[in-house]
Amino acid sequence: MTLHVDGPVTLDRREGPHGEVVLRQRGAHHEIIANGCFLMDTSDGRSERLLIDAAYEALAAAGKTGPTLLIGGLGVGFSLARAAVNPRWRRIAVVEREQAIIDWHRTGPLGQISGDALADPRSVILHTDLIAYLRTTTDRYDALCLDIDNGPDWTVTDDNENLYSAAGLAACQGRLEPGGILAVWSAQPSPAFEDALRNAGFTGVTTEEIRVARGVPDVVHLAVRPA
Repeated sequence: MTLHVDGPVTLDRREGPHGEVVLRQRGAHHEIIANGCFLMDTSDGRSERLLIDAAYEALAAAGKTGPTLLIGGLGVGFSLARAAVNPRWRRIAVVEREQAIIDWHRTGPLGQISGDALADPRSVILHTDLIAYLRTTTDRYDALCLDIDNGPDWTVTDDNENLYSAAGLAACQGRLEPGGILAVWSAQPSPAFEDALRNAGFTGVTTEEIRVARGVPDVVHLAVRPA
């Protein structure tokens, strides 16, 4: 008799400095769970690709050529893979604080999404905490594309709330070149975050939506550091 497993299968489970992270397989797809909270899976990467495309298109419309990009959060790799297929990005850095997620890409099943991008000489993975990196590095980028939570109103860990605070947004602005683009992924629209962006001194604040089969749309919040 053949047994059919309908539920997810756990492929790896790690305890890290920020809690537990789990890689599961559900049918043909993989999903990442952090501290019991579903983060993302490989079933639909439209909004993660929009995160990259919207930032690039805004820079191109402003006449920026050869831009540099910082991606906050490696996730399942959709954003990195999307950036790498665009030859116009001059440098692509990815900040990821979970060693397990990096391993799942370098030697695990998520490499099927990110493998070509990781081999791209423009790409580099920085194993560090995003908030700490923004506050300590002197590097600047033309675009910051951030996807470390389910959105500003639904963070994976409590300390991530600092990213969306006035101080965190000031750190983001400080790491952008004049005219640079901040793009933030969210599982739902956040008018309060739009207000926070404006209060932090960003201009051109807009929200782009990706409709989903059920529930509220995924969105990308966009904002410009004044030139």
